[in-house]
Amino acid sequence: MSEPTHNPTLAGKTVLVTGATTGIGKMTALGLARLGPTLVLVGRDPARAEAARAEIAQASGNPNVEVLLADLASQASIRKLALDFQAKHDRLHVLVNNAGAIRMERALTVDGVESTLAVNHLAYFLLVNLLLDVMKKSAPARIVNVASKVHERGKLDFDDLNRERSYKGFDVYSDSKLANVYFTYELARRLLGTGVTVNCLHPGVVASNFGQSDGNGWLRFAVKVAGLFFLSPEKGAATSIYLASSPEVEGVTGKYFDKCKPAESSRRSHDLQVAQQLWSVSEKLTGLNA
Repeated sequence: MSEPTHNPTLAGKTVLVTGATTGIGKMTALGLARLGPTLVLVGRDPARAEAARAEIAQASGNPNVEVLLADLASQASIRKLALDFQAKHDRLHVLVNNAGAIRMERALTVDGVESTLAVNHLAYFLLVNLLLDVMKKSAPARIVNVASKVHERGKLDFDDLNRERSYKGFDVYSDSKLANVYFTYELARRLLGTGVTVNCLHPGVVASNFGQSDGNGWLRFAVKVAGLFFLSPEKGAATSIYLASSPEVEGVTGKYFDKCKPAESSRRSHDLQVAQQLWSVSEKLTGLNA
């Protein structure tokens, strides 16, 4: 299937990409760097982040590539990331929430939150809300949330979000991706009229380092074997790049995309009451309004 034709430019814009040191995030960052913005990469490991910055700057011919360090499993680190960004930049035109994780065994973050939910959903939620004022000042601006088709098998249990009663890695991951879709739809409703749009996407099943550091041995092996049949990270990044830059989606908000086209998310993901409840619970878990 051919991708939609578009001729975007991000010259003069500022773009932030999380999880930008490997896989889809790195290819997304590279694709966006080629469009001429000031590009800020968010990574956890200093050496890996600097290597990605140098590689992307050289490959894209764009010298305006920067690094900010953050551990997205830590809310204090996310808050510092937002402050560090705003200390250097007074505009943010595109925010790509790409970072994600999967764990086959239950773990808690320093904030006492189940790790997959914390990194895959609460990090998106908190970072977006901390940067919303600067994005509104930058309008038109875009938020891109990397979700997944596996959201279709997710179902949020608000009585056990921390998974104390039951933990299955793929189920918890699917729930977190459903949370990405709920968050996107609810955020879009709240941002109507601000000039800031938000959309989410399924990147495809991509061969990357995903699952290699957070999974156990059998998961790493399974991912490597299955990776023989997966998309390349370059192809997996295509829809993120499209949503972040294409004139075709200027003003489009509150949609779920697959292969650079609007797609239908699960029936469950359109439950307004659950989306609003998730927002309220996320505020409490992140202390957003404390």
